[in-house]
Amino acid sequence: MSFELDDDMKAALVTFIQESVELLQELEDRLMILSGQDSSDDDIQAIFRCAHTIKGTAGLFGLDAIVRFTHIMENVLDRVRKHELDINPDLIGLLLKSGDHLRVLVDAASHGRETTSPEQLALGEYLLNQLKSYQNTLELPKTSANTQHKVETINTPQSASGNWLLFLQFNEHCLRDGMDPLAFIRYLTTLGDIVELSTFAHNMPDAEHMDPETNYLSFEIILSSNADKETIAAAFEFVREGSVIHIIPLEHRIPYYVELINSLSPEDAKLGELLIKCGVITQHELDQGLNTQSTDTTANKPIGEILVEQRVVQQPIVNAALTKQKDLKEQKARENRSIRIDAERLDKLIDLIGELVISTSVATLSAKQVRSVALHEAHAHVNSLVEAVRSSALQLRMVAIGTVFSRFQRVVYDISKELNKDIKLVINGAETEVDKSVVEKISDPLTHMVRNAMDHGIETAAVRLARGKPEQGTVKLNAYHSSGSIVIEVSDDGNGLDKDKILSTAINRGLIPPGTELTEQEIYALIFEPGFSTATQISNLSGRGVGMDVVKRNIHDLRGAIKINSEIGLGTTIEIHLPLTLAIINGFLTKVGDISYIIPLDRVIECLELPTNEQHDYMELRGEVLPFIRLREVFNNTGPISKRQNVIVVEHLGLKAGLVVDRLLGELQTVIKPLGELFSHVQGVNGSTILGSGEVALIIDVATLLAQQEKLMQASLTSALAHIN
Repeated sequence: MSFELDDDMKAALVTFIQESVELLQELEDRLMILSGQDSSDDDIQAIFRCAHTIKGTAGLFGLDAIVRFTHIMENVLDRVRKHELDINPDLIGLLLKSGDHLRVLVDAASHGRETTSPEQLALGEYLLNQLKSYQNTLELPKTSANTQHKVETINTPQSASGNWLLFLQFNEHCLRDGMDPLAFIRYLTTLGDIVELSTFAHNMPDAEHMDPETNYLSFEIILSSNADKETIAAAFEFVREGSVIHIIPLEHRIPYYVELINSLSPEDAKLGELLIKCGVITQHELDQGLNTQSTDTTANKPIGEILVEQRVVQQPIVNAALTKQKDLKEQKARENRSIRIDAERLDKLIDLIGELVISTSVATLSAKQVRSVALHEAHAHVNSLVEAVRSSALQLRMVAIGTVFSRFQRVVYDISKELNKDIKLVINGAETEVDKSVVEKISDPLTHMVRNAMDHGIETAAVRLARGKPEQGTVKLNAYHSSGSIVIEVSDDGNGLDKDKILSTAINRGLIPPGTELTEQEIYALIFEPGFSTATQISNLSGRGVGMDVVKRNIHDLRGAIKINSEIGLGTTIEIHLPLTLAIINGFLTKVGDISYIIPLDRVIECLELPTNEQHDYMELRGEVLPFIRLREVFNNTGPISKRQNVIVVEHLGLKAGLVVDRLLGELQTVIKPLGELFSHVQGVNGSTILGSGEVALIIDVATLLAQQEKLMQASLTSALAHIN
């Protein structure tokens, strides 16, 4: 079934969908926290608020399926937060599945549908029945012990059929003034039904001292009425002066007003406004309370405490209003700190800044050709401003990697159940920031690696105990910045990688010929080859050799590199090195013949002049051998050779080499442009850029060149040893 909305409501629905997705993620994150520790009231309250907010907002759009499902879920959570129901693994699992179902319903709403497939509807009914088994039989749950407060002077049986409790002590001179108390009580019957009436005569003196024109009686009345408090209070307007009149909700109605307060809009941020809005106090009562607060400056009591003392409202309702007030202030503070920006608009801004960088380079080159000092200084200032704008714009795209890491709490929870293994996830460096585009593309590779670590890496409980390890296995996710890159580590304390087994499997599967000599990293890298698997059995998680090759491809597409460290019996750590951003980088411009090359600045250590008549492919640099990579030979450059050549020392993942070039042209900001499908086979190039002169320059893939150099050196060493033997 579909539904139609006007344009304004459609815009509001988009906001609801975005907020619901965030709330459901928070709900899942909080549940995962509860699954790993004792229940926390803060986490439980946060989970309840997530469900309550989704239900309330869904009702505005008539999304009955979401409202119906969330209402039952909210009832269960309400019992948990009131300590009427203990949180346990079974309930956490059910709530996680319920959150998944809500995601499906929200997704359906985003596509203009209120219902989903028959299978999903059946699953929803099943989950509802499961939730109802935890639900209180009463629609309105009892107030929890830690929030239940009664006005001490009231001690009257309260009938569930009423909703208002009135305490009336009329002015003792009311009879002389022509006011009959019974007339006011009879008037109440026009507003509703008097369920119970109690008369108190404790102020009445002995008969000999009694004044027949003085009122000595007071009354307690339980009233069932649809009228609001303002209307009921207005009935006593003419007798209010000198009288004591209290009108408060009955105890069993307090949860109703608490829920009403929780559903109020963000515009009502003051305590008094919240209480008036939900109808538990009147404006006159608030004014009296504020007047007491202003006159009694020595007490310095908050208005909520004064209203409770004046017996116009109960403490649990004030507590709910105070909590709502705090939530509204925090929400407003969050809204003031951030705004939502459409991702496409942000991408467009980055593209425009990229074009601005190129245009600035053109202008700078023109200024040099004119040889005007003033013009050159002006362009230098413009360049610094453009760099500042570029840095600020890129910061807008930076998000904490924790947004990805937090999702794996659920992944580890579900897979550990499926594998029947006790595995915990430890997250470090969640605050580390990285480009939004990198975050979007790293999620799938991380999922494959975490699943692999749990299935292949972590041993069964029996094996771990036999090896002297804790029964519970550990998977760690860590992130940190290093040399202009972000490093993401996925590690486990399991079996570790068996190099001999990997090598023999690769030979048996025809991935490498027998007798091939490989370095340790090259052997480990075989696990990323298509079709590679050392699993003896095929399961739902692994064994088909599909997945890790996708990891390698995705990391390569992100201009990243992978390094593996492993030790038999102790575990494995996979390091992923990624650029902080995929759009604009700082580069070092060089020339080889007539062709320009740009080397990412974060890979450059230093620049040296190549010794004259140096014919070797290496040189000594401060006591260590520095191998050369001649870009002229790598890219078959046949242009003229400069008499004086230079060496740019670069490093990546512990590998170091010198790139031999003809000229050094200095630093510049570089907008990365893809090479396209035609040049996808070219090794050692990450992309291209347009220089100020209009010339196209190639961006060097330092990681690939260093890996190739390492492989050549290893082969040369093997050949030399074989020749000696």
